Amino acid sequence: MKDTFFLTTAIYYVNDVPHVGHTYEAVASDFIARYHRLNGDDVFFLTGSDEHSQNVAKAAAQRNLSPQEWTDQVVPQWQETWKALDIAYDDWIRTSEPRHIERVQRFVQILYDRGNVYLGKYEGPYCVSCEEFKQESEVADGLCPIHRIPVERLSEENYFFRLSSYQDRLLELYEAHPEFVLPDFRRNEVVSFVKSGLRDLSISRPTAIWGVPVPWDPRHVIYVWVDALLNYITAPGFGADPERFERLWPADVQVIGKDIIRFHAVIWPAMLMAAGVDVPRTVLVHGFLNMGGEKMSKTRGTMVYPAEVLDRFGVDAYRYYLLREVTFGQDGNFSWESMTARYNAELANGLGNLTSRVLAMVGSNFEGLVPEPSTREANGPLAEAAVRAVEGYRSAMDRLELTEAVSALDGLVREANRYLVEVAPWKLAKDEDRRQDLADALYESMEALRLIALMAWPAMPRAAGRLWEQLGPAEPLEAEHLPEAARGGLLEPGTKSSKGEALFPRLEG
Repeated sequence: MKDTFFLTTAIYYVNDVPHVGHTYEAVASDFIARYHRLNGDDVFFLTGSDEHSQNVAKAAAQRNLSPQEWTDQVVPQWQETWKALDIAYDDWIRTSEPRHIERVQRFVQILYDRGNVYLGKYEGPYCVSCEEFKQESEVADGLCPIHRIPVERLSEENYFFRLSSYQDRLLELYEAHPEFVLPDFRRNEVVSFVKSGLRDLSISRPTAIWGVPVPWDPRHVIYVWVDALLNYITAPGFGADPERFERLWPADVQVIGKDIIRFHAVIWPAMLMAAGVDVPRTVLVHGFLNMGGEKMSKTRGTMVYPAEVLDRFGVDAYRYYLLREVTFGQDGNFSWESMTARYNAELANGLGNLTSRVLAMVGSNFEGLVPEPSTREANGPLAEAAVRAVEGYRSAMDRLELTEAVSALDGLVREANRYLVEVAPWKLAKDEDRRQDLADALYESMEALRLIALMAWPAMPRAAGRLWEQLGPAEPLEAEHLPEAARGGLLEPGTKSSKGEALFPRLEG
């Protein structure tokens, strides 16, 4: 019986090192995974590398290496980047691994044995960069609509999956489970596409291409997209570890980019239906992270590498910016100017300044000890705003509206800064008769900071951890779980706090 929250990203082409655009999906997925860990869920977070690719083979050939030699060199560079970004995945599946190859062959054999696969001939357009067979209606002026490069005209013998047979079942799925594709406007795109009619899908290529051999016909290898999609079930143990597979599958959320929505929302569930395997619960679709209005691309010269951003802003600001700047599901733009502006406004002047002011006041007036309030009931104006913020944050995360969740976090920071201006604790500190008012104001502010640290941890784990340590609770942040930890008044009076280094020093220029 399934008892684990199972989250996946798409797996990444490793024909080169990652750029910032690649990391957007990973950061968003890690945000979701950490939120569920904060909720006390048992989380399994899967990502990996898509290696049986013409583009990967081409990159290897340019370096006089075999595809396997090349991927063995470049995959660790991706994994090091993910480590630098605090992407806490539980498994990295490589499609060149024996565990994947064996289970892929087992799956396609099931399709074949059930009569869902037949030998035929493909003729039509094919984009090498997408590694995708295109429909004639998609190709304008002979160009791929995604990469804007000329498509090839292919004519070759392939094995085909009877995708057209699953049109009605797919439409029934979208109708019965509208949460299967999110956001809603992406689901509408999928429904429209399926209603227009489905064609059977080529699932093999000639053996001259690097890939997984078709088990019943060694003249063919399995089409890279079929091979790649199956990572989501090969990693949790399909065909090899039924007990583990039952515990993990189906995936709760599969995070993907809009350019591969048809593979994940049409082809993938149809293949699972054909094999008698449950479909995932939600396919969550994000837009592109663009640079200068264009998708980040080496060929277009619109590329920014993670190390460049990390060197200037640090990992927490990097993650925060991606989640905050782009409305999840829509396309968005990366720019150095907007990142600097958001960093200074919301992190340095917002969260950083709030933390510094509150802890400095506690240090100078109460020797760093959390003051004893007149009541620990969460009935003050800031405490009530904090409760609303946490509720809004959790509601947004449960709806997978990631940008709205981060906005709720920033909203609480703004409310806390506004509260400080209104109660002016620096003025209260000058009046000995109002010492209890000062204690109440600072306790309420520290409680807000405690909740901010909890809300910030999935997005900014290092900064949230430092803030938590400065507040001084005995239990580590990772041991806290919502909703229990969101109750007001949990910060113990007398706890020793400390004003450490600035969480987010202001950047100039």
